[in-house]
Amino acid sequence: MATRVKAEPVIASKGTVSAASRGNRLNLSHLAYEKCEELIVNCDLRPGLFLSIQDIQDATRVGRTPIHQAVSRLAADTLIIVRPRHGLQIAPIDLARERTLLQLRRDMERFVLRLAAERSGPSQRNQFLHLSRTLRARAGQMTVNQFNVLDRRIDHLLGAAAGEPFLEHTLRPLHTIFRRIGLIYHRWVAPEEGLTQTVVCHLDMLDAVAAGRPDAAVAAADRLIGFVDSMFDAMERGIDPGLLDCNLELLAVS
Repeated sequence: MATRVKAEPVIASKGTVSAASRGNRLNLSHLAYEKCEELIVNCDLRPGLFLSIQDIQDATRVGRTPIHQAVSRLAADTLIIVRPRHGLQIAPIDLARERTLLQLRRDMERFVLRLAAERSGPSQRNQFLHLSRTLRARAGQMTVNQFNVLDRRIDHLLGAAAGEPFLEHTLRPLHTIFRRIGLIYHRWVAPEEGLTQTVVCHLDMLDAVAAGRPDAAVAAADRLIGFVDSMFDAMERGIDPGLLDCNLELLAVS
């Protein structure tokens, strides 16, 4: 009669469990960051708002540890201010500072677009063309919130095509800052203007990168930055200060 060999239980190594656990933590941290970022861009967390970690947990439905990690990143990105003994504050909008940062974005955007046009492979160029078709098809029906979701995908793909992760990580908070500016401009400052001009600039960028034309891509980026700069002119002339810092509404009432 054959001898039966008792099977040994399969036990995952501590290293495997630890790696999976780290992966889950990183995913939750990234999710928390994205949710907070979206709330800031959409002004659901208004510029100047004071709040606690618990408030952000309630708004995002994400656990405390990932929220702490997300807040640390957002503080480094200057999107959240940590106020000792007072909690957290969503960074108010300083138009002069953000207009200065627009010059930094312009120079970095030129570099990224040139690299993306020169380095992107057939698969990435196909994705650029797909995004271009999607943007054309939806241009007339999109809200600014919906455009910002698509714009985030465009920026991510451009960063991946450029092939330098440092650039994407550096540009991301700048893009967040200017998405919030764009939302305020299109929703409250010039709602009648529509998204046509910004959509056209993005289409020119996508088409130029997909065609491998770096000079045309950079020129399209410069037109986009010029349009964003014109937003500041309109906002400086007569925006409700409470849109830049919600605490100024309280001062006006008192």
